[in-house]
Amino acid sequence: QVQLVESGGGLVQPGGSLRLSCAASGSIFRINTVGWYRQAPGKQRDLVAAITGGGTTNYADFAKGRFTISRDNAKNTVSLQMNSLKPEDTAVYFCALRMGVSNHWGQGTQVTVSS
Repeated sequence: QVQLVESGGGLVQPGGSLRLSCAASGSIFRINTVGWYRQAPGKQRDLVAAITGGGTTNYADFAKGRFTISRDNAKNTVSLQMNSLKPEDTAVYFCALRMGVSNHWGQGTQVTVSS
């Protein structure tokens, strides 16, 4: 099945920026909805942002105005640009490809916001 390859996680200071990337092969990645989720220790996995094959976006309230999800179909990637980062944004971030009613998940990448 399709593999999702994530990159861009790391350590950043409060107020800083980070750009996550999710790459995959195949046309289904360009056609189907792709989402970014995050999960902090002891908490549920929440949707951060999603983008459809047509480019329509959806954001969680905590992400709206700070985060931007986008596609680069030439590279078969979906990116999450995160600005004005806060310590509470610290979590493992997952890329997910919608497959009908379910998701195909990446391995997750750690984002830590700290001084």
